[in-house]
Amino acid sequence: MSRDPTPPDTGNARTVECPTCGKRCAFEPWNPWRPFCSERCRTSDLGAWATESYRVPGKPSDDDPGGEKSGPEG
Repeated sequence: MSRDPTPPDTGNARTVECPTCGKRCAFEPWNPWRPFCSERCRTSDLGAWATESYRVPGKPSDDDPGGEKSGPEG
């Protein structure tokens, strides 16, 4: 059962781009998926977070357990 996030009177609705697909959608309290346009886009974004697809680029630190450490043991 999908709900249409577009009520009959959308004349003054504030709109934003959906972060997933780019479609314009209402950013109003009656839109249950805001800032997304649909449940599908919201679920897709959640899946990307869950699978760690979103990453912040940067150099590995010295405290990184996966990196090689050089120290006095050597």
